[in-house]
Amino acid sequence: MRNWFKNVGPGVLVSAAFIGPGTVTVCTLAGVNFQFALLWALLLSVLACIILQEMAARLGLISQSGLSESIRKEIQHPILRGLAIILVLSAIVLGNAAYEAGNITGAVLGITAVLSPLEFQLGSAFSLNLWSLMIGVVAFVLLYIGNYKVLERVFIGLVALMSISFIITAFLTQPDFSAILEGLFIPKLGADGILTVIALVGTTVVPYNLFLHASLVSEKWKDPTKLKMVRKELIVAIILGGIVSMAIVISAAAPNLENVSSAADLAAGLNPLFGKYATWFIAIGLLASGITSAITAPLAAAYVVKGCFGWESGLKSKKFRAVWISILGMGVLFSSLQFKPIEIIRFAQIANGLLLPIIAIFLFWIVNKASVMGKHKNSLFQNILGMIIILISIFLGAKSIYSVFQNF
Repeated sequence: MRNWFKNVGPGVLVSAAFIGPGTVTVCTLAGVNFQFALLWALLLSVLACIILQEMAARLGLISQSGLSESIRKEIQHPILRGLAIILVLSAIVLGNAAYEAGNITGAVLGITAVLSPLEFQLGSAFSLNLWSLMIGVVAFVLLYIGNYKVLERVFIGLVALMSISFIITAFLTQPDFSAILEGLFIPKLGADGILTVIALVGTTVVPYNLFLHASLVSEKWKDPTKLKMVRKELIVAIILGGIVSMAIVISAAAPNLENVSSAADLAAGLNPLFGKYATWFIAIGLLASGITSAITAPLAAAYVVKGCFGWESGLKSKKFRAVWISILGMGVLFSSLQFKPIEIIRFAQIANGLLLPIIAIFLFWIVNKASVMGKHKNSLFQNILGMIIILISIFLGAKSIYSVFQNF
């Protein structure tokens, strides 16, 4: 156990990255609208996440390079390579810049669920949210330190805080455990639930996490004999992330909750039922989830740019820092001024809808190459699982793009 804790790290960061404010909101709405009926979709998404993240982590350990580096090196045709790099940069860098405002705003919602808002009026048109600036400063300091071990420890602490907060809240609601088991293992899906299922899977199996995981594993471990430890760590971390997501669904399925559209509403709704303790637990969990995502999104974007352009230097290089500072800065600006970059987010959703199946296919292709993976290439069983996940990702990507175009 002591050895396992010593090696914990990249899996926890990936788990923390997918439990952001968006995931908290989607899980809240799933619980309010469908109670426990869609828990099976979360179970499916956790399994899919483990399969794809294991491939990404194995690629990082064996090849000692990130996913974007592998795309640049392994796609030989210059036009195809250029198109792949443009798609990756568009989806991950622009997408993370757009979503970063949501991550910071989510952390602010956690604070303002229990504390008063801090706003500074800028004329008649704009007001500056000071909590957003404070969250941005915290994220900036942690990333600027550029020490991987510091980031690991902070994330382990935040994930523990987030996990305890949401799980305790779920137990406070005194749920029907037989109904939870039924929701987990007996799939039910009405016409109204399909978009929520897509959202649940889409917020768990995240394209940028595949890039982040491969890069972090290659930074932390250099010895291929650590593969067993890498797998154990990511499986435990992602399962924990799945349990946290399920705890949010269970909390939101509490009876007599009305007019709930976000985690902040959930905190307020649980207050009269279970006292201020529930409000505090939800607020702390939302704050922790917002901070972790506010750090991992710029970090992932920086790793993607580094790999696409072949930069050799790492966390403390000026170019690497320039990328994450730009992403974080835009997020703080949009969140502070309460500006919603809708068109950028829509573009990012379309790019991510295209990117997930493409990256899943590329990952599947490269982890089957003996020239890259050697004896650690995919087994027959891993290929069967991978093909199933690819088909699911194609379906989800198509649905995601279709739903975005419907809203234009």
